[in-house]
Amino acid sequence: MITISILGAGKVAHHLILNILEQDNLTLQQVYARSKNKVNDLVSENQIITDINLLKPADIFIIAVSDDAIAEVSNAIPFDNAFVVHTSGTQSMDIIQKTNRKGVLYMLQTFSYDKEVDFSKMPFCLEAAKPTDFKLLDKIAICFSEKVYKISSEQRKVIHLAAVFVNNFTNHLCTLAEDICKKNSVPFDILKPLIAETAEKLQVLSPKEAQTGPAARKDIGTIDSHLQMLEGTNEKEIYQLITNSILNR
Repeated sequence: MITISILGAGKVAHHLILNILEQDNLTLQQVYARSKNKVNDLVSENQIITDINLLKPADIFIIAVSDDAIAEVSNAIPFDNAFVVHTSGTQSMDIIQKTNRKGVLYMLQTFSYDKEVDFSKMPFCLEAAKPTDFKLLDKIAICFSEKVYKISSEQRKVIHLAAVFVNNFTNHLCTLAEDICKKNSVPFDILKPLIAETAEKLQVLSPKEAQTGPAARKDIGTIDSHLQMLEGTNEKEIYQLITNSILNR
């Protein structure tokens, strides 16, 4: 049985805790959180600590906090030679306290509190300073998913950058589309089949092959009409920038 302690109480920690509890080969040792309120509906009260000095030994400590807080939390761990990993997509594993063994358990997915995530379909990107620690990390990851990859810190940064384009930016564009719908009394739900088909198409076609729309057709008349319809300067600039990027392809 592999004992795991989670340091953090945000969205990533929330989903990690839920999925660890479902595993027969993994045991959740403790959860460190600044406030018990964030996790007391997930685990028993005696598993939650708000003082990091009350941490017990575990096979692995997973830091699931904001990027800016990783070093601070790592430095506060009251052990030497413990195996400590973080879940950041951008931070090097070298940010982990030097007196401990270090690694990264990066899950390539978007997390929300109210949306269940299927870990079995999620890519896990792993890195560890020592081969024996990587084996342990790999053993943990395959409990969750078959999509497990050995990824360096530099590769992970590239993946995270690309993920911002396909997820965060795409979601923001959907937010702008929802605003347009609301301003014109159109239900945003009418676009959801198109959103689903856009994602589904990329399972069988490359993004370049899947590209459609007025910019791909060089339909300048439609583009000009759309620009006239857009009221906000920000929306016009985004539309023009992405349109020009497609045209320049």
